[in-house]
Amino acid sequence: MDNLLFFLKQGFFHIFDWKSYDHILFLVVLTVVYTFNDWKKTLWLITLFTIGHTISLILAVYGVVRINKQIVEFLIPLTILITALFNIFTAGKSKKNNFINLNLFLSLFFGMIHGLGFSSFFKMIVSKSDTKLLALFEFALGIETAQLLIVFIILILGFIIQTVFRFSKRDWILVTSSIVIGFVLPILIANKI
Repeated sequence: MDNLLFFLKQGFFHIFDWKSYDHILFLVVLTVVYTFNDWKKTLWLITLFTIGHTISLILAVYGVVRINKQIVEFLIPLTILITALFNIFTAGKSKKNNFINLNLFLSLFFGMIHGLGFSSFFKMIVSKSDTKLLALFEFALGIETAQLLIVFIILILGFIIQTVFRFSKRDWILVTSSIVIGFVLPILIANKI
């Protein structure tokens, strides 16, 4: 039970680590285009991100994948920038199924990239654990819980801004994605290859 709580907390606070807020930025741009009516799509996006994150951690912990940390540290803000730009260029346009399918694929793929960024630290904390796979799933549960909390906050903010302050959904997406770009560009420049 102690291990469960330990890895659950590690996953939860991995998302809420303010020193590496890139994860929160990605969740913001990933979900800002959705409302509470889209809760199933949003849940799929978040779950696929967690699955991608977990797959890359599994591959790294068991030594299947090794990647240069500097490349990953560049790719993480790049995934955020790509998602934010995608939001800006598609804001106000009707979302067809191919957009949704692209978002699902990108969520899984970007989750894998983000997981690689955390793999070296995670390998260190599970190195003494007898059940690495169980620790990975407990960690993933912590990540999923934190992500759902953040998404819920984003959806509430979107609802308030769009209903109380009468922002259009398009403006909400454009402003929020632009703010995220403002935060992510310095990270991207600092980690350039």
